[in-house]
Amino acid sequence: MTALQQNDRWRWLTAGAVTVCLLAFALLTGLLAWQGMRAFWPQPVDLYQLRQPDGTTQVLLGETVETTRLSANGQDADGSVTRYLLKTGNRDVAAPDFRVILSRDALTVTQPPEVMVVQRRSGGNALGWFVELRQDNETLTAQNIAALLQQRLEKVHTLLRQASAIRHTDMARVNNQLRALETQAEAQRSANAFTPQTQSEYQANRAALQRRFSELSTRLAALQQESVRDALILRDVQGRERSIPLAQIVDAWHPNAMSFSQKWHHFLHQVWHFVSDSPAAGPSEKGAFPAIFGTVLMVLLMSVLVMPLGVIAAVWLHEYAGRHALTRLVRIAVVNLAGVPSIVYGVFGLGFFVWLVGGTLDQLFFARTLPSPTFGTPGLLWAALTLALLTLPVVIVATEEGLSRIPDSLRQGSLALGATKAETLWHVVLPMALPAMLTGLILAVARAAGETAPLMLVGVVKMVPELPVDAVFPYLHLDRKFMHLGFQIYDLAFQSPNIEADRPLVYATALLLVLIILSLNLVAMGLRHRLRERYRIMTQ
Repeated sequence: MTALQQNDRWRWLTAGAVTVCLLAFALLTGLLAWQGMRAFWPQPVDLYQLRQPDGTTQVLLGETVETTRLSANGQDADGSVTRYLLKTGNRDVAAPDFRVILSRDALTVTQPPEVMVVQRRSGGNALGWFVELRQDNETLTAQNIAALLQQRLEKVHTLLRQASAIRHTDMARVNNQLRALETQAEAQRSANAFTPQTQSEYQANRAALQRRFSELSTRLAALQQESVRDALILRDVQGRERSIPLAQIVDAWHPNAMSFSQKWHHFLHQVWHFVSDSPAAGPSEKGAFPAIFGTVLMVLLMSVLVMPLGVIAAVWLHEYAGRHALTRLVRIAVVNLAGVPSIVYGVFGLGFFVWLVGGTLDQLFFARTLPSPTFGTPGLLWAALTLALLTLPVVIVATEEGLSRIPDSLRQGSLALGATKAETLWHVVLPMALPAMLTGLILAVARAAGETAPLMLVGVVKMVPELPVDAVFPYLHLDRKFMHLGFQIYDLAFQSPNIEADRPLVYATALLLVLIILSLNLVAMGLRHRLRERYRIMTQ
């Protein structure tokens, strides 16, 4: 067998392995997309009339989410039957959400076009028939009541956004200014510099801030009162009428009467709502923006922290340390660190970064706020540092391999032209090793973005009142806790009180996490390709 034939076999084997990996990734992404995206498509609502054992008739209204053909057995001697899994909605008054129906018990199954689905901010969807729209307990009339409902919903959503902006931006800024004013006054008192003139200025500024806060509070109360004036009256399948405030409604639609184009418009709107909105009080509320923002911000902050440390360590090992027992010991330690379970890094981050470093910072710089911790509690900074430590061995190994592939003739040529070793390293070696550094960054991002176990100890929570970034100085708040897509997947899959209803959201959130990791890696791979082409001629 010739060497060319052996090379062909290895080439085909490599191509086959790559094809299998790409096919597996495509199948995984397709499965996540199919299972997750169907939650946003408007499903038809079925009206079942069921035969009861006592001869009476029961009526159920819901979405048929699963149909299973059951084979005949001893109990079903007449033949096979069909089992329907029905999602009834109206969880707050007609729990549980899901009912199992057998085809032999269903007298009739219809799809009334007048049925309305109301997506609420908490409590799941409400199903029923639209009765009327009220404002301050007075019935609103219009020729096109559906258009009026959408108009009122948009107005209420605008009021809620304005109220949220006042609460999380304007009032937060005033509170921050009040804290800064109190801190300044306390420092002046400690330094015996709190003169009558200073005290007068302090009281005037404090009164102005309190007056501004009172004005914002009054405006916020007015917006909240305005947002709860409108209500939708919905009649359920049992004939009971219920009042649902428009402030609790995200959207409302008639799925059985929608055309295909209307369904597509509704689908895109629901996907955008899921990506851009925040979850409300209930765990089933759709909205993943805080988790997306927290995941991307943590990965970017981790990358900023791990790349300088990894590159410096790799440069020291390859360019300066030489070959002796210490470098061999360091390389063994780096390899062993790469195999340490991630939960161990979480425990280390909690003990070292949070309790030791964070507690020390609180005692030195935030003693006035103790015993309430500032940095001595899990937060974004400690999560990023923990993941930077976890991915550090990957960056070190990839960077050192890139440094080893640079010909020594380039270093010697630079030194022969009069450049120092540091100048050679900065202007020749490191630019040519950038593709290898980006390879380490790609591997680090892929691992860090999917980690969940260590983050549960050092900063990730189920729900946050505000994002780590806002309009209040210093704008990026490293001490705040944050949400993460990986933890949201875990919470929806294992901690949700209604797992069956939240299962599509698990797939949708997993798809989001895969797409975010893929996007970050594609950006780094594109940059690596450009740098590799740029310095290829120099290495030939």
